Amino acid sequence: MYITPDLCDAYPDVAVVEPMFSNFGGHDSFGGEIVTVKCFEDNSVVKDLVGQDGTGKVMVVDGGGSLRCAMLGDMLAEKAAKSGWEGIIIYGCVRDVDVLVQTALGVQALASHPMKSNKRGIGELNLPVTFGGVTFRPGEYVYADNNGIIVSAVALKMPE
Repeated sequence: MYITPDLCDAYPDVAVVEPMFSNFGGHDSFGGEIVTVKCFEDNSVVKDLVGQDGTGKVMVVDGGGSLRCAMLGDMLAEKAAKSGWEGIIIYGCVRDVDVLVQTALGVQALASHPMKSNKRGIGELNLPVTFGGVTFRPGEYVYADNNGIIVSAVALKMPE
């Protein structure tokens, strides 16, 4: 379990994402190595990635901040949980929120939206993405809880 205020106290140089995200997943606290996806109103790359081994990793999805459709729903979240992903952070929306909260996965997003995204196979994997005043780089680390989201170039340990 990660507590971001304690991590900020122990590591004052971490980057803090602007407060705009809410928890939707079954795990309120999560963290791990960043894997990035950049896609706009098309979750094809997310759909492909949730089936891959995500042990120790957090998927960071730059959905362009779109509030017009959901980039993650119950079926993809369940697949991500089964594949070992620690969590998914979406600069965009999710749906099936009553099921997401029961899924063994950390999920943070801007809002919920009932409409699913398009599937045109459009999206990019593992490039730096920037939103919330922070750049998320593949191979760096992200930690999230009900207090917020922080990013670090190196893995952090909870203080004793």
